[in-house]
Amino acid sequence: MKKADFHVHTNYSDGVYSPEKIVDIALDAGLEAISLTDHDNILSYQVAVDYLKKINKSDSLEIIQGVEINTLYNDYEIHILGYFMDVNNNDFKNLIKSQQEARIKQTYEIIDLLDKKVGIKIPFEIIESQVAKNGSIGRPHIAKAITSVGGTSSVMESYSKFINDNSQVYVKRKTVTPHDAVEIIYDAGGVPVIAHPHDVDIAESLIKELMNYGLRGIEAYHRKHSPAVVEYFSSMAEKFGLIVTGGSDFHAPNILNGQIILGKHFIPEWIYDKLIQEKKRLDLA
Repeated sequence: MKKADFHVHTNYSDGVYSPEKIVDIALDAGLEAISLTDHDNILSYQVAVDYLKKINKSDSLEIIQGVEINTLYNDYEIHILGYFMDVNNNDFKNLIKSQQEARIKQTYEIIDLLDKKVGIKIPFEIIESQVAKNGSIGRPHIAKAITSVGGTSSVMESYSKFINDNSQVYVKRKTVTPHDAVEIIYDAGGVPVIAHPHDVDIAESLIKELMNYGLRGIEAYHRKHSPAVVEYFSSMAEKFGLIVTGGSDFHAPNILNGQIILGKHFIPEWIYDKLIQEKKRLDLA
């Protein structure tokens, strides 16, 4: 068993810290295993592994290859976590490539509409500069860019005015279905898990569907999940023969209390064992 956090973001997507900084925080917090699960991006993994070697701490912290794929299904945004994938698998590589291309296309389309419809001019470079090289740009970066050029007085205002389905300048990103994401991760030797399912009111029926495509786990432990929600999804996982996973979904220090969510040990240590066992089971299947 290990103290672990299997849902962490870096500046290769919408996290504020570099992979190196996340490693330092995890070590200071006494974690023994983490997974960097950037949106549609897997580049932070190697950076973190190389940094661990550089500081001679490879024996102190295990880093598991991870990803969080953003998908759409019947107007629901569904996030699928993947662990232990072969990132050189052709279908998986094509998935990441298409997701990145869709993010860039969406960004340029929103930039164009902001200029034409409301007169807010944003150079693409301002948005791109907010992430690590070849990182995943997305809505948070566009919202911050709007504020930085004076288009709004706050990021929250950017969201309420421009980054939502009712805005005249917002364009939905073209993305894969959760079924496709699950199947591709599974076929690449990975363990697909539905992320923070409490966000989705069709979670139970969708989970049943996704099991036909290879879904192997439910993220029951999440910083937004109450004990009752954790129990609900843990029971569902047991009923369906799925594993339970968990993570902080860390993006930045918690503004409310000044604490860093990453490293709060609300995730049972046995979750590490279950994830490892599931990977071994899939490898033998």
